Amino acid sequence: MPSHRRNFLNLTIAGGLTLPLRTLGQDARGAVKITEVRPIIAAPNTLFILVRASNGQFGLGEASPMNVRVEAALVEQSLRDLLVGADPFDTSPLYHTMLYRRFKLGPQGALSEAMAGVDMALWDLKGKILGQPVWRLLGGRFRERIAVYFSYGWDHKATPADVGKLMGAAAQRGYGAVKIRMDWSPARLDPADDPAERMLSEIRAAVGPKVDLMFDVNNGYSTARAIEMGRRLHEKFGIVHYEEPTPQYDYAAMAEVARAVPVPIAAGEHEYTLWQFKDLIAQGHPAIVQPDVTKCGGLTPAMQIAALVEAHNLSIVCHCTTPTVGMAATLHYVAAVEPARPRQEFTGERESLQRFFGNRLEFSEGTLRVPDGPGLGLDPKLDELLK
Repeated sequence: MPSHRRNFLNLTIAGGLTLPLRTLGQDARGAVKITEVRPIIAAPNTLFILVRASNGQFGLGEASPMNVRVEAALVEQSLRDLLVGADPFDTSPLYHTMLYRRFKLGPQGALSEAMAGVDMALWDLKGKILGQPVWRLLGGRFRERIAVYFSYGWDHKATPADVGKLMGAAAQRGYGAVKIRMDWSPARLDPADDPAERMLSEIRAAVGPKVDLMFDVNNGYSTARAIEMGRRLHEKFGIVHYEEPTPQYDYAAMAEVARAVPVPIAAGEHEYTLWQFKDLIAQGHPAIVQPDVTKCGGLTPAMQIAALVEAHNLSIVCHCTTPTVGMAATLHYVAAVEPARPRQEFTGERESLQRFFGNRLEFSEGTLRVPDGPGLGLDPKLDELLK
């Protein structure tokens, strides 16, 4: 075929995006290689992953904040050598390479969290190379703005009255729902001085009757206590979302609670792989599934998880406590998957991280706008990140 005709051929890819074949062939796939994979600890609990390409462009991802130094070491010492020289468009093959070549390190935790930061950076990089938002590369979007709820993790120093004031301020900003996270664990099952009722009483008084209340036990109740409290908190305060009421590894207990209480059970932030989500759904019977794209390996496996959730007619309400890059990736994901439901988790802006970006996510009246810029839509300040 004559070259002047070949230059005018178009190629349509996921999401209806049409690009000249010449542009895709010469400037993107096959011609661009990964040249650098660098973890950046930007704050005590913030780990960004920078992936740079041979054309000079870079993508930025974020890993879970659970233990950023361990995750950074995994990126440097275990994942980087699998990625440098590869095609950044090969997100699915690269995810499988990272997962199975390093499987014996244990994918149900830090390894998947480190992989998530890399995978997210690859999607950001692909979008920047193509000049398109990630939601379009994921297949298009169902929604342009995402309703979010305000999520607060109790530091065990704040009084119920303090928490009530905080939630009241969130309601004034337009949040239609708020959640208190108790930050317990199976290590303190059924705490003796349980402030849940006092806490929710103060919150309900502060936010009024129209704001939805959500309650996250953080795995801190036994089965009997979870059933008792789920019924009581629903009756007294009208909670609409009951999260991780029992230890995260005890799917049988979760299923028993789900059968016994009139509130939807939410779980999934402690699942890291597709097969864990399969077992969670089949055995734990949550109504709400909560993938976290900074924990479950990134956007690539999260799309598979969304298909699994949709096949079971369940809802996705993402777990997310990372307010910049991780939240941006969550917005693209939630926009692109049908079973995502209002409202998604948001812990609010963290001003200490804004110096790393030339723009910010657009919040208004309890919603966040899905970014339209290339990649994840944030504008990282590389000079600040690499200081």
